[in-house]
This record gives sequence, C-alpha cells and structure tokens, in this order.
Amino acid sequence: MEALDEKDVSILGLLRENSKLTTQQISKRTLIPVTTVHNRIKRLEKLGVIKGYTVDIDHKKLGKDITAIILMTVSYVLPDGRKVSQIELAKEVRRNPAVEDVCIVTGGSDIVLTVRVDNVEQLNDFIIKYLRGIDGVDKTQTMIVLSSF
Repeated sequence: MEALDEKDVSILGLLRENSKLTTQQISKRTLIPVTTVHNRIKRLEKLGVIKGYTVDIDHKKLGKDITAIILMTVSYVLPDGRKVSQIELAKEVRRNPAVEDVCIVTGGSDIVLTVRVDNVEQLNDFIIKYLRGIDGVDKTQTMIVLSSF
C-alpha cells in the first residue's frame, strides 16, 4: 500500500471529525485545492483506507440508555464433540440488533462485545436468554459503561 502523506492525514482527520464536510470545506480548512482534495479522497476510498462514512448517534435519545462491554470466552469443542469456530460465533453474535461491535481479542477473553439496550432488564435478557444460549459461549463478564468520551 502507498504511504500516506501530510495532506492525506489532514483530510482524514477532518473527515473523522465530520464525514459530512464537502470537498470545498475541507479545501478551505487545509488550504489544499478542491480538485486535489476530491482526487485524494477518491484514491483513499479506492485503496480501502476510507471504508465508508458514518454518523455519530446519541443513543440515549433513541432510548438506548445502557451500554455494556461484554467479555466472552469460547468453548471450542462442545460436549458432543462438535467444534466451534470463533469467527462464525462472532459473526452470529454481530447479527443481533443490540450488538454494536464485536472484536476477536487476545488475552483472557476471546471476544469482546459492545451492546446497547434500553434498560437493565433487556441487558439481562440479552445475556441470559440469548448470549448464553449460543453453542460455544462458555463464560461472559459484563461491564456497564458509566461514561464515554
């Protein structure tokens, strides 16, 4: 992959702050010509450096008052001898609408989830009724987020 230069880094920094900025707005802030900004953004997209654009949602305004981080360990062989794929398990969990992010990690846990729910009862149902009912989920440790910055 090509190395990024200062102009690329400046453009990416502004897009991270606000992905709705126009090429003209980016040009004014970086003092890079509009056509250069446009061409660099297209190149960064083509290279896969920019994978997509997103919004920053205030989840509390949507009623999602609880954010939890869940550490999960995987049992790779079930009692009946079937093997469990960590990647397939992560993909399955990611399909649940309460799950915002899934990461396969090193250390004492195998998978880390970020979950958003309306209340503690929904969190309880997610963990007890859904997550622990999936073949291969061995243990979970849940941390409720108090503040996020």
